[in-house]
Amino acid sequence: MNQADAQNLNGYWVGKVNLPTLKITTSFHVSEDESGKPIITLSVLEDGTKDLPCELIKVTTDSMVIYTPKNDHTYSGVFQNDTTIKGEWSKNGINTPLNLVKTDEVPILKRPQIPQPPFPYLIEDVEYVNTESGYKLAGTLTCPDTTSPCPAVVMITGSSAQDRDETIYGHKLFWVIADYFARNGIAVLRVDDRGVGGSEGNISTATSKDFAGDVLAGVELLTTRKEIDPQNIGLIGHSEGGLIAPIAATKSKDIAFIVMMAGPGTVGEQILKEQNALALEAAGLPEFQIKQSAMINQRIFEIIKTEPDSAKTLEQLRTILSQGFYPGMNDEMKAAIDAKIAGVNNNWFRYFLTYDPKPTLEKVTCPVLAINGAKDVQVPVSNLDSIKSAITSGGNTKVTTIAFENLNHLFQNCDTGSAAEYSQIEETIDSEVLKTMKNWIVKQTKN
Repeated sequence: MNQADAQNLNGYWVGKVNLPTLKITTSFHVSEDESGKPIITLSVLEDGTKDLPCELIKVTTDSMVIYTPKNDHTYSGVFQNDTTIKGEWSKNGINTPLNLVKTDEVPILKRPQIPQPPFPYLIEDVEYVNTESGYKLAGTLTCPDTTSPCPAVVMITGSSAQDRDETIYGHKLFWVIADYFARNGIAVLRVDDRGVGGSEGNISTATSKDFAGDVLAGVELLTTRKEIDPQNIGLIGHSEGGLIAPIAATKSKDIAFIVMMAGPGTVGEQILKEQNALALEAAGLPEFQIKQSAMINQRIFEIIKTEPDSAKTLEQLRTILSQGFYPGMNDEMKAAIDAKIAGVNNNWFRYFLTYDPKPTLEKVTCPVLAINGAKDVQVPVSNLDSIKSAITSGGNTKVTTIAFENLNHLFQNCDTGSAAEYSQIEETIDSEVLKTMKNWIVKQTKN
């Protein structure tokens, strides 16, 4: 490649990848070193991936091939003109259209609700230990700038490894909630999950029950703080966090209330079946593919539930997901299948698959606010009825359920509710949801 070619490539080459359940913005940045050798990096706007080193495999007057070793992606494109490339992104034999347009500016995510200084409240990074597990946990405490003790909440993230802000495609849901609450008299403790940020541990070896212990350690911390009213400490759990909150609430008298944001009210297997069907439907897949996916998932669930040996589970799942062709696959295809299996062949998934929240919800005695987006395809809005039924059947009538029209799993206004929309929506959380939670908490904590 000569220097003139490098000069023509220099800049940002930006395009969108449209997958069935996800839309992402990719950006290749091309520059050159002192000798004129090209330097190429890949960034993915929505998930925060930045500057992954790439290799320029081939470049001609009309085409180029770029390889990204870290995620094993290859991009092949044909120049349409000086500023446009038509091409495909490929991995494991799967090709996805990706057309690039040259720009001199790096693309940025628009997230207008992310809090900006100056902050009219106190912010403190904290560390404490879950004495049961021995793991150090790290988080941020935001407190209203007041001389009187205030109510407080511990935030509980959803499934998978999340940071204290529950950052999803650049949306910092928990930070937005913490900022709004602190401006309205409510302190918030938000915490990195095990193995994330400043917290110790390994999320894949733990279960929702273990995470409830982490939550209780956070509650214990708040009871020692002079800024916090120990009689008015509550929990807010999003998604799986809404499952964890009732577990913690039944184990501590220090919890005054809980808010379940899209929390499950039925057994995990049922949630996953509905989630898969709704997500694929929202993505526009035909009915036969949705049914086919459901049958495969059912076979996977049965193996997870009935085979206690992890090694045997691995072999059986390899057979199902490869349709019996695993031994003859290349290393890339085997790695892709094994990565899928790792997501289900672990302690957390086994626990979630079989866990029924009803018996725990029946034991909850504190006030409960359960909210859901009517277009949620991950935890369907029908779970609100199950939650209310379980709580009231235990004798607790202090339960409020609210379904928000036109909102998705992240409580964003949306079109279909598909996860593919999350990254494309600028709104992090609907303002009415923030106001509703705040007003309900204020009502519960009036002394």
